[in-house]
Amino acid sequence: MLKLAVFDCDGVLFDSREANRVYYNDLLAHFGCPPMDNEEMDYVHMHNVADSIRHIFRRHPHLSFEEVSRHSQSLDYTPYLRHMLMAPDLLDFLRIIARRCHRAISTNRTTSMDLILDIFGLRPWFEIVMTAANAPKPKPAPDALHVILKHFGLAADEAVFIGDSSVDQAHAAAAGVDLIAFRSPELEARWHVSSFMEILHLPPFAALELRP
Repeated sequence: MLKLAVFDCDGVLFDSREANRVYYNDLLAHFGCPPMDNEEMDYVHMHNVADSIRHIFRRHPHLSFEEVSRHSQSLDYTPYLRHMLMAPDLLDFLRIIARRCHRAISTNRTTSMDLILDIFGLRPWFEIVMTAANAPKPKPAPDALHVILKHFGLAADEAVFIGDSSVDQAHAAAAGVDLIAFRSPELEARWHVSSFMEILHLPPFAALELRP
């Protein structure tokens, strides 16, 4: 029986594509570099900040990773939060499943995750939050899911992972956890949904006999 739901952050809990676009383009602009192209935009939406910096600055070898990374760590992320849109049915969904199901997050965000949890009032809803900063290895490695499962003393078949990217697909597969693809029909997943409330009708959640 299902006992745990694990959520990705960007593209699942939030539509944060615009926030990522503004943040990384600001970083590029600071060093006199042109904005990201579409491929780079897709990349930073899925990967952790260190890998994203390496990727978008790969064409600017005169700049060191250490220099760019230091500047990125000095940026206040608060102004970028206004570009993040929380899924409209997220809080209702969390309220319903909290009665019967553990909740966790596995994201490739780093220090900004704490700020997001507090600003949007989400911290009370999640029992453990794994990021690229506290996981042994970031997604797509399975490490964060392994830590979460161990935290609750659960097996992989007692959990689902809700994600929206190829990185999430690989992350779930590597840990042997079923994937619910969120607004991402191109992914290989056990189930596909376009909203949180749809998830309540999937077999593992329906078996919990949850009520709105």
